[in-house]
Amino acid sequence: MGFDPVSGVGLATLWLVGGCCFFTASALPLCLNLEAPVPIKYPLEFCSDFGYRTGCCDSQLDKQLNIRFNSMNITSQICSEYIKEILCAQCDAFAAELHGPHDTKSSPNLCNSNASSVHESKGYCSDVWDACRNVSITDSPFSPHLLNSAPSHPRLSANNDTLSAQWPSRRDFCAAFAPPASDPYNASFCFDGGPYQFQSEKQDTAPKGICLQKVELGAYINMIPHPDGSNRVFLASQSGKVWLATLPEKGSSNPITLNESAPYLDISNLVVDNEEFGFLALAFHPNFLQNGRLFVSFNCDKTIWADCAGKCSCTSDVGCDPSQVGNAALKISSKEVRRIFTLELPYVSHHAGQILFGPKDAYLYFMLGDGGGTGDPFNFAQNNKSLLGKILRLDVDNMPTTEEIANLGLWGNYTIPDTNPFKNERLARPEIWALGFRNPWRCSFDSLKPLYFYCADVGQETYEEVNLVTKGGNYGWRVFEGPNLYNPPASPGGNTTESSILPIFPILGYYHNQVDPKQGASAIIGGYVSRSEQDPCIYGRYLYADLYGSVMWAGLEFPPGSGNYSATTINFTCSASSHFPCEFVGNSTIPKFQYIFSWGQDNDRNLYILSNGGIFKVISPAACDFTCKKSLPSQFQPNSAPVPTRSSTAISSHASRSASLSILSSNTSFMLGLIIWAWLM
Repeated sequence: MGFDPVSGVGLATLWLVGGCCFFTASALPLCLNLEAPVPIKYPLEFCSDFGYRTGCCDSQLDKQLNIRFNSMNITSQICSEYIKEILCAQCDAFAAELHGPHDTKSSPNLCNSNASSVHESKGYCSDVWDACRNVSITDSPFSPHLLNSAPSHPRLSANNDTLSAQWPSRRDFCAAFAPPASDPYNASFCFDGGPYQFQSEKQDTAPKGICLQKVELGAYINMIPHPDGSNRVFLASQSGKVWLATLPEKGSSNPITLNESAPYLDISNLVVDNEEFGFLALAFHPNFLQNGRLFVSFNCDKTIWADCAGKCSCTSDVGCDPSQVGNAALKISSKEVRRIFTLELPYVSHHAGQILFGPKDAYLYFMLGDGGGTGDPFNFAQNNKSLLGKILRLDVDNMPTTEEIANLGLWGNYTIPDTNPFKNERLARPEIWALGFRNPWRCSFDSLKPLYFYCADVGQETYEEVNLVTKGGNYGWRVFEGPNLYNPPASPGGNTTESSILPIFPILGYYHNQVDPKQGASAIIGGYVSRSEQDPCIYGRYLYADLYGSVMWAGLEFPPGSGNYSATTINFTCSASSHFPCEFVGNSTIPKFQYIFSWGQDNDRNLYILSNGGIFKVISPAACDFTCKKSLPSQFQPNSAPVPTRSSTAISSHASRSASLSILSSNTSFMLGLIIWAWLM
C-alpha cells in the first residue's frame, strides 16, 4: 500500500529513495504495548502460518507465545488450532484494537457472524466454543478472571478449566468475548482467525463548507474549557494574561463575555512577548476542581525575572558544544514556587511549549521543538539523549526526592511513568514519549478515541505535516521533512541515516506551494477532530489550517481505524448573523484572520479559530448557505470525553505544591518557562 504525501499514509509501505529501499513504521494501528507495528524482519516460527508481514511480533514474542501454548496442555487437535490462532492475534498490526474494549490482553474480540468469519459456521466465537467447550485448557485466555469486570453469572469452577465449566452457555461466552454491537466502532474490530482486513465501505462525501461566527474581537493564543463542564472557557493572550470568559447560550449569536480589566491570572510581568515568544499554553490538572492546579507555559527573560534559569540542553553528552551557540552558565535559585522542570535552549525559536494531560492516563504531555537553528544543526530531534524535538510524558503528581533527581539525572521535580518507552534504556532520556519533531504546534487527543493523539509539526522549507503520535514513535525530522529526505545545510552535531530509523510518516500534510506559490513559507496550525453537534458534515474529521488563514483542510480516516487518511481543502466563510461584522480578504468570502494562532474547543466540543482578527466559532453550515444532508451518529453524546484518573492518594498528597519549569533560549537572555501554580476558583 503506497503513500500519498498530501492525503494519507499506507499501513505497510516500502519506500524507494535515492535508490535505497527501506521500510517505515505505521502511525496507526497499534500493538498491545501501544507502540506502532513495524515490518517483521525475521520469519516467525510459531505464528508463521498466518502471513503477518507488518505487525507486533518479533522472534522473542513468537517464542513466548509458543511456550505459553505448550503449557496449556490442550489434547484436542481442533481446539489447539483455534487457541494458536487466538494467541498469534497479538502479532496482528491491529492487536490493540482487536483486544479492545475488554482489554483482556489474552484474547481478542471474536467475530460472531457469517459475514466476518473465515470459518463455515455461525461465527468464529461459536466455532471456538464448539471446539473447546469440553477441552481442558491450562491458563486459559478465556478465564472470566481476566476480564476487567468479571460477569456475575459464570460458573467459575476451581477444579475444571474447560469453557463449559466456566461459562454457562455459548451465548454467555460470546457475549463476553465478541465485540459489543452497541459500539459500531469497536464492533468493526473482531478476530476471525487471520490477519485483520477491513470491509469495503462507502466513504462520506466531503463537507460543502464551514460556517463561522465572529464571537470576540481580541487576539488570544489559547482557549481551554472550564473543568467544571460549564459554558465557560479560559482565554490566554500572548502577553501573559488569562481571562475566565462566558460563552453565549446554544443557538445565540451573542459574543463571548469577559471582564478585560480583571484577568483570572496575570503573569505579563514575567512573559517575553515578541514574535515567537510569549505565553504558549495552559492546562488544567485532571483533578483541578479538587486541587486547583493550573499549568502554564511561557517564555521569560532572566534580565527581568531572576528565577528564569535552566539546565543546559547543549552539552557534550548530546554532541553539542555550548561555545558554538553562546550558552551562559546558569544556576537555579530557591523560590517558594517549586520547579518541575528546567531546560536551557540553544536558539531562540522552535520552542513549541504546548502542555496537555492525557485523557486516559492523566500524565502531562509536553511538546518540545528542536530548539531552533536552520535544519536542527545539532540533530537534537533524532538524539535520544536530548529532550529537544520530542514529546515528553511526565508524572507531576508523584514528586521525587532530591536523591532520586540526582541519581536518575532528572531535570526537575517529576517522576517517570513506568510505561514510558525509554524508561529502562541507558542511552535515552526516560522522559521521552515520541521523537523526531521540528516544532509541534498544537496537538490534541480525539475526545471519542483517546488513543488518537494528533500533532501538527511545522516544516522547514517545503512541507507541513500532521502526525498520529504513538508510544516510542519516530516522526522523522531531520532525516525527513514530511515524506521527503531532508539535507541539512550544516551538521556540527552529526547525522542520522535513513536506514537506521523506522520513521512514521505523516498521515496528512501539504506543501508550501499549495497554499500560495508567491508567498512561499507556511506554518501549520493543528486543530481537533470535530465531535460536536454543530456541523454533522465535519463530525469525525480532523480540522487544521495554515498560519496565513487562506486554506483549511478536513482530514478523514477511512475506513475508521485503518490509519489511512485523506484530506480535502474545505470552503469557509463568515455568517452575516455574526454579532461582530466580519471583514473579508479583498473581494473574496474568506474572513480576514490576519494570522491563525490556534484552535479552541468548549465543553460541548464546539470548535473555534483563534486569530489575530478575533475568535471565530464553527456553527451550523446552514447559516452560510452550505448544505449538509448528513446526520450525527446514532450513538452521539455531547461532552462524552473520558475523565482521566490515577491514584487519588498520590494526587491529593501533592495538591498544595506549586512548581515551575523554565527553559533558556541561550544566545540571548530569553528563556522558555513552564510555571505550575496551585490556583483555586
